[in-house]
Amino acid sequence: MPNTFAYIALYAWPLVVIVLFRTMPLRVAMVWSIVAGYLLLPTRAGLDLPMFPAIDKNFVPVVSATIMCLVVTRQNSASHARAMRKFSHSDSNLAANNGDEFQVRRGQFLFYGLLLILLVVSPITTALNNTDPIITDLGFLKGLKFYDALSISSTALVAILPFLLGRRYLASEDSQKLLLTVFVVSALVYSLLVLYEVRMSPQLNIKLYGFFPHSWAQHVREGEYRPLVFLKHALWLAIFISMATVSAFVLFRCAGNGGRRMRFLLAGLYLFFVLFVSRSLGPLSLALLFIPLVILLPRKTQILFAALVAGAVLTYPALRSADLVPVYRVHEFVLSFDEKRAGSLMTRLENEDRLMEHAKTKPVTGWGGWGRSRVRNERGRDISLTDGFWVIVLGVSGWLGYIAQFGLLTLPMIFLGLRRRQYNLPPITAGMSLVLAVSLLDLIPNASIEPIVWLLAGSMMGCYQTLAKAVPKHSDGRLRPADPSASIHENKPVGESERPQRSGINRPLHVRKPRSSA
Repeated sequence: MPNTFAYIALYAWPLVVIVLFRTMPLRVAMVWSIVAGYLLLPTRAGLDLPMFPAIDKNFVPVVSATIMCLVVTRQNSASHARAMRKFSHSDSNLAANNGDEFQVRRGQFLFYGLLLILLVVSPITTALNNTDPIITDLGFLKGLKFYDALSISSTALVAILPFLLGRRYLASEDSQKLLLTVFVVSALVYSLLVLYEVRMSPQLNIKLYGFFPHSWAQHVREGEYRPLVFLKHALWLAIFISMATVSAFVLFRCAGNGGRRMRFLLAGLYLFFVLFVSRSLGPLSLALLFIPLVILLPRKTQILFAALVAGAVLTYPALRSADLVPVYRVHEFVLSFDEKRAGSLMTRLENEDRLMEHAKTKPVTGWGGWGRSRVRNERGRDISLTDGFWVIVLGVSGWLGYIAQFGLLTLPMIFLGLRRRQYNLPPITAGMSLVLAVSLLDLIPNASIEPIVWLLAGSMMGCYQTLAKAVPKHSDGRLRPADPSASIHENKPVGESERPQRSGINRPLHVRKPRSSA
């Protein structure tokens, strides 16, 4: 059980958010409010109210940051309106500037369509298709009602608030650089606690908040400790360090020559060492895969690779059902060097097979909550182990909910990859797509969907919706006019041969031209 200090830390966090917004720019304060809250607040502390999302570490920082963003944005809009009224007659440029750099160019149907499915269509259809109770020898599971649809909608809305904030405030190139920088800086500070737990055992959560968030046996491997600090599991910590490591190399790739570039390189190497001693093979393998891609690939190839990863994650249940994913070959490979890890992987695969068969009985709407999506034996005993986020969403919400949630996470990146030649894609955006791809791949074996993942995905959605199209060029390098009906010479530099020539003999301006004879 969490101690009193855990609840004090959780419910006092809005005060921290207010201080951040009073002392920092809006975007900086918003990112730090969410990232620091995710890393520092206790996991089990919270209040679970009926028909309302749990008020926990995923709720308090995000909702507090959302409220402060609305307040500050409204204050800025009011200040801008007063300035417009004051200077509208004397400064037309100020009056024309609306003070908002977020200008949507495309993707409105995609964005609002997915939100509609996630928040309205999927919860209602799931509730209507699961009104019957499930009766077993050990008891029964009640059917769903309209009340449950409202509960599902409210929970989904709170979950995607970071996505909405990222879309609105982190769409620009500078904002994305800020987001990755916060990842790196917070991971560097957090690494001190990580190294302490590597050496002394994962005990900080017990000392500060009075409880251990998971099984102790899973955090001791071959006599060595796996740190988790204040997160729910060592894998959650490792995937965050992996994302921060890739972010450091993205910033290294995008930084100019100088000391700043070298600092990012050293930060990436140091964080990779921290990830290595954390003893989590999956996140370490992802870092080993993506760091060379960040360093070696050009930006359009980076976004293409990230789009391929996103497409594979979006269609993973279908690929898995069609046996197009070589999961058992992966098991044989793992078995060749580690029997314990191979046994754990086989257990996961067998459970995924059972859960997928159960989900196929209600493929569109899913089974809903209250444990209805889990598999039970003849007597009604739960025999399921749900690890991957994809199989949880598919079982609870069906393909409707799956496409809505994973569509928000993946489709902007897919469209950017497909149209990479049409847009003026910044290097930082291409690199950030690889950071998001790291977290997406981790959603296959783990349910590590957290506010920072939604924040990244929202930034990609905002970038896709606001990104300007690249200016096409002629084969000789001249800019092509934006208006097809305009002359192709409008943008052409005037050469010596094309400058207008004065008729007659060239003479100094002070010499009068002689009269022409009649």
